Amino acid sequence: MRCCKQPNIQIFSVPEGEEETKSLENLFNKMIAENFPSLARDLDIQIQEAQRSSNRYNSRRSSPQHIIVKLSKPKTKRRILKSAREKHLGIYKGILIRVTADFSAEILQSRREW
Repeated sequence: MRCCKQPNIQIFSVPEGEEETKSLENLFNKMIAENFPSLARDLDIQIQEAQRSSNRYNSRRSSPQHIIVKLSKPKTKRRILKSAREKHLGIYKGILIRVTADFSAEILQSRREW
């Protein structure tokens, strides 16, 4: 299955403006260290790229844009997602965050065709 080879993770509900004081990579590492301390010690998390999603802004919703993190190893992604599923929720500065796999449009389209 192609989705397992995509090393992208999507993080929901991270307040905007945090990247002004810290880079998104440092922000992601801090979230992992706070929510999954044993995982942060065991893994050497190498981030290739981190950015806010470019989804259209909806003025009716107060939720911020999501953060998409591209990791260098799919195995790291799988371990982070497994830990996130076991814990069920994460917290950053008192706000609940959710960590999920990020699927590109091509992968979602190919899944619909199955």
